[in-house]
Amino acid sequence: MSTLLEVKNLKTHFFRRKKVIPAVDGVDLKINKGETVALVGESGSGKSITSLSIMRLIPSPPGKIVDGEILLEGRDLVKVSEDEMCHIRGNDISMIFQEPMTSLNPVLTIGEQIVEVLIYHQKMSKKEATKKAIELLQLVGFSRAAEIIDDYPHRLSGGMRQRVMIAMAMSCNPKLLIADEPTTALDVTIQAQILDLMKEVSEKFDTSILIITHDLGVVSDVADRVLVMYCGQVVEEAAVEDLFDEPLHPYTIGLMDSIPPIDGDKDRLDSIVGNVPSPEHFPKGCRFAPRCPHAFERCLKEQPELKPTRDGRSVRCFLSDEEEAKA
Repeated sequence: MSTLLEVKNLKTHFFRRKKVIPAVDGVDLKINKGETVALVGESGSGKSITSLSIMRLIPSPPGKIVDGEILLEGRDLVKVSEDEMCHIRGNDISMIFQEPMTSLNPVLTIGEQIVEVLIYHQKMSKKEATKKAIELLQLVGFSRAAEIIDDYPHRLSGGMRQRVMIAMAMSCNPKLLIADEPTTALDVTIQAQILDLMKEVSEKFDTSILIITHDLGVVSDVADRVLVMYCGQVVEEAAVEDLFDEPLHPYTIGLMDSIPPIDGDKDRLDSIVGNVPSPEHFPKGCRFAPRCPHAFERCLKEQPELKPTRDGRSVRCFLSDEEEAKA
């Protein structure tokens, strides 16, 4: 597989009241052409800031990419001008946000919003763009696409609005689709439909997907590979089957244990003690150490590196070092 996107040592910091807040702190990430990669973690782990950094949508001030490379087919997006980036957004990389109601313009019809994208990026005439908009809405499952284009966002359900967002995102056949919590506000049945739709659209257009989520059920359904984030860092990376068969990092194990069993054979769900610390107050050593049931003295003093294991995975944990040494 050839590499589409490679993020190297990405650091995105926010500057507030003379304090430096390392929201994303040295993230490495690779997405191959046609691959779906999931970025997983609790709220506050840095997932969305990573995706916004890739899109160069970090508000500045107070935020800034202070280090690292974001290579799209070898081209460093950190170094391109804002005018070039405006062309890349939509054409090469598209994004679906968590709540489509806040992403769609409430005073424009669905058709006007899709047509605007096609005219700007594809240089189509209004007539051509309207025809294409109807085709896109049909592609994402609207049987009355010719009527839907004249509706306003508030007249559609959450699932329908998310379908519209997918249609807009795919309107220019992007190489990479970033989906930030695309199913969070939807009920379970609609979630499954949206995930199936994303897989279908990805296969049809040969588009790679980076899906941001805290829902491991979503991950198991769509991802080829998973990166688990905690406190602005990747703590584990593995193929989806390997991660679910044998999670290595204590944080990943905690996330897995908190999933309700299908047979319902548990009176009480397991949980990870404590909360994700604020980026202003990250611990000195391993950032998960204050919540980790296996932490020992070294964890409190030193910060572990993300290291490859012998089975082709990567993990950021001193326990893994000891197990490798024993092996």
